[in-house]
Amino acid sequence: MTILVIAEHDNASLKDATLGAVAAAALIATFMSQDIHVLVAGHNAHGAAEAATTIAGVAKVLLADAPQLKAGLAENVEATVLTLVQNPAKNYSYILVPATAHGKNVAPRIAAKLDVAQISDVTGVVSADTFERPIYAGNAIATVQLVDSMKVMTVRTTAFDAVAKVGGGAPIEQLEAAPDRGISQFVNREATKLDRPELTSAQNIVSGGRGLGSGENYATVLEPLADKLGAALGASRAAVDAGYVPNDYQVGQTGKIVAPQLYVAVGISGAIQHLAGMKDSKFIVAVNKDPEAPIFSVADYGIVGDLFGVVPALVAGL
Repeated sequence: MTILVIAEHDNASLKDATLGAVAAAALIATFMSQDIHVLVAGHNAHGAAEAATTIAGVAKVLLADAPQLKAGLAENVEATVLTLVQNPAKNYSYILVPATAHGKNVAPRIAAKLDVAQISDVTGVVSADTFERPIYAGNAIATVQLVDSMKVMTVRTTAFDAVAKVGGGAPIEQLEAAPDRGISQFVNREATKLDRPELTSAQNIVSGGRGLGSGENYATVLEPLADKLGAALGASRAAVDAGYVPNDYQVGQTGKIVAPQLYVAVGISGAIQHLAGMKDSKFIVAVNKDPEAPIFSVADYGIVGDLFGVVPALVAGL
């Protein structure tokens, strides 16, 4: 039996989320001594495939390269995956996908076509068929056993220590992609270019909430601190809803799930929705004028005070 990890990539390079999914696969493999294969489905994606060959623990990289896979349309990726895993000679028993927007679009389609259950947001591996996942906005952990012969799951990659990008030497096997299903088409993509680390893979994150009062304050108060820390910028849902920053800054249950080494929460009260997205951070610093703010319940270091005085003092001290 073999574990298949569907890579997250931009055709030229791999996304860090892939490393977390491979880490989860490696834990599963310790129970049944299975090989790990990584599927790169794209177009002109040799760069991403070459990067996958060096990932520690990967036995083989499968490259499906075709124009209909260039945009990562879920319907076409799903069809290619099904062609692969339904081949009896391949003997796949697990399909792991990072729990990103793309992964959450692809995995349910695969599970439905295979007529098996899917487990979402896996955060722990108990045994070869038993996994942990958060429920109730992360306030409880469910232990779920999968009895299907094919186990499909999305992996919350921030819950696993990413495997090394180098150290492996897997060969590349070319696959024939499934034909274009013709039921969706790529129109255009508007990508945000950031001078800062990507939010979901940043080691340090500075997030702001409604307490900042305006988008202008968000920029003038938080950006100097983020610059000092080499951090990504995030925000609470309240700050996004108020129009301070775009919604791709949002951290929380309905935003992005992060687990950086350092998370600085400025002017964020700590609603359950927000805590669900960042409470697994290794070290949390909170700045809030309300000593009863829920954010202090998860903070390793809390500062009760006016953020407009505290944050500039932090910047000056760094």
